[in-house]
Parts: sequence; structure tokens; C-alpha cells
Amino acid sequence: MTKKKPKLQPFLDVPEAWQKEWQDMPEFVQNDLQSYKALIVHFETKEDMNAFAKLLDQKITFKTPSIWYPKLKINHIMNKQYIDTEEKE
Repeated sequence: MTKKKPKLQPFLDVPEAWQKEWQDMPEFVQNDLQSYKALIVHFETKEDMNAFAKLLDQKITFKTPSIWYPKLKINHIMNKQYIDTEEKE
């Protein structure tokens, strides 16, 4: 006795829940913001760490988890919003 395989076609024709709501929305493109390469650097002394920070012209402390080189310019976008200026008919 062989089992019948379920027919999947009816499920493939059902639109995703978000598609119904996502009408006339602006296009959104998320750029890849990951680093090209991450590197762990070890310092033998505090003076070595300070000399390295001076070379990069960046502040490094014992609490610094990571840095970008060159120094990353941070865009503050939390207070921004999209406004559609086109009139709807």
C-alpha cells in the first residue's frame, strides 16, 4: 500500500499575509553594512594599546568592543520618517 502525496499546488497559489497589506508602499533596499574583514589585535601593554589608538586617531579603552578603520561615520536615522508627497486620487 502506497501513501498518496499531498497536493501542494493550492498552497502555492495563496498569497503571503504581508502581500495584502504591502500595497503602494515605498521600495526599501537594505544595503549590506557588514565589515569586509574583522581582526583581533592583541597588545602586550597599555602603552602599546595607546600607541595603536593614536596611530588610528581613535579612542580605545578596556571597554571598547570594536572599532572601524577608517572611523565609521554613524548615521542617526531613528528620528527620520518617509512622507509620500504625491496626492492619492
